[in-house]
Amino acid sequence: MVAVTPPRVSPSGTVAIANLYPSTSPQALQTSSLLERLRDNVIPKAEAGTGLTVLVGGATAIQTDFAHVLSSKLPLFVGVVILLAFLLLMAVFRSLLIPLVASIMNLLSIGASLGIMNAIFEWGWGHSLFGISGTAPVEVFVPVLLFSILFGLSMDYEVFLVSRMHEEWLLNDDNRVAVTLGQAETGRVITAAAAIMILVFASFVLGGIVIIKQFGIGLAGAIFIDAFIVRTVLVPSLMHLFGKANWWLPGWLDRVIPHLSVEAGDISEPVLVNRVTPRSTLT
Repeated sequence: MVAVTPPRVSPSGTVAIANLYPSTSPQALQTSSLLERLRDNVIPKAEAGTGLTVLVGGATAIQTDFAHVLSSKLPLFVGVVILLAFLLLMAVFRSLLIPLVASIMNLLSIGASLGIMNAIFEWGWGHSLFGISGTAPVEVFVPVLLFSILFGLSMDYEVFLVSRMHEEWLLNDDNRVAVTLGQAETGRVITAAAAIMILVFASFVLGGIVIIKQFGIGLAGAIFIDAFIVRTVLVPSLMHLFGKANWWLPGWLDRVIPHLSVEAGDISEPVLVNRVTPRSTLT
């Protein structure tokens, strides 16, 4: 600690304010350690037997308290979002395995993006490449907003991909054909849309504000992983391995949950057809 100002007492004499100036920046780890030492050791000893109530404010205290509140609510927030998405996908695709895989893959993409942000902003990887002057912690509200945005984008890609597979499954009752055709007919659209989003979010790095850079790198990295690795490689591969189990739903559950469709004209019942490729004839 560098300096402490003399306390300023209110006219009523019941409140006094003093400013403390640490030798480190508000976001530094040493400042957070100082805050914990004041609250856990110094202040309780000073209050003992005096009837005083001592509170610590400032940028570091606000960030720390905000982080504690968010971390306590984050598991509930993530759980509710994943549960609602699981139920929606189960009702649309009449499956237990597909929404389970989608939920796990979405968490994988989001976790990977948070890892990228931690490596760049806290470990110092690629600072010269992204124009970052020094290490800084990821802001406490950034992961929450990233999760909300990325989960929505991931679900968009998942629904677009699997809905085409579902159509083929209802027509052919052949998982291999359904997964292959679904991926072939939607893969290019997904990767093209993802490429546009990656370029847009990557442009945030050109700004000079660290928080904007964190959003840009986190979003661009997560979309790259989700579109080019998860949706085009991992999800189709797992669906090939699982076979017909992808589309299994217990009969009692099928009768309970409502029937939903992505489009108004979607196929609701399996219809087996024999596809015949027309041949051109010469006359």
